[in-house]
Amino acid sequence: MRRCLAISLAALALSALSVVAAYQVARPMVAESTSRWQEIAWSFPRDGWPAGRAFRCASCGEGVELYVRPKIGFCNCDSGVADDDEVDRVADLDLISARFAPTEAGNVVHVADMAGRSRGYELKMADGAQRAAIGIALSHRCDLLVAVAQGRATAPAELQREALNYLASGEMHRWMTASLGGR
Repeated sequence: MRRCLAISLAALALSALSVVAAYQVARPMVAESTSRWQEIAWSFPRDGWPAGRAFRCASCGEGVELYVRPKIGFCNCDSGVADDDEVDRVADLDLISARFAPTEAGNVVHVADMAGRSRGYELKMADGAQRAAIGIALSHRCDLLVAVAQGRATAPAELQREALNYLASGEMHRWMTASLGGR
C-alpha cells in the first residue's frame, strides 16, 4: 500500500512539474504570436514551389503584407544570393504584380543564420495603384528563402526594417528553420 502511495505521489509531482514547465515555455510563444503581424491566407495560385506563409501588419502602414516561402535546392551552393538580378528573379514579386521595377540598388542583409540581399521595388497593380515593395532572398546552404513585403504609401526603408525585424523574430526563425528541413 505504501509503495502504491509513493508511486502515486511521485507521478502527481512529475505531472505538476510538467504543467509548470509547459506553462513557462508556452507563455513566451503566445506573446510572440500576438505581435503586430497576423497570419493571413496564402492567396497565390500553385506553381513549382510549395505555398508559403502570408502576414498582414496591423500597425506598419496601410495594407502592409509579407509573403514568405522556401525554395529548396534553388540557390547557388557556393555563392548564395550573389546579386540584384538574382533577387529580381527569385523574390516572387511577379506573384503580386507582373509590372515591377527596382527603385534602388540592393543591399546585403542577414536574418538569423542566413545571408542574402534585399532590394526596393515599385509595383504597378492591375487596378492602376502603385505600391512600394521589398524583395528579400536569403540563402541557407543550397536552399533559398524568399520574402516580399508590400504596401500602400509605405517608405521602402520602413518596409524593409519591419519585414526584416519580423523575419528575425523567434517565431519566424523556428518556422524558417523547419521549412528548410531543420538544417
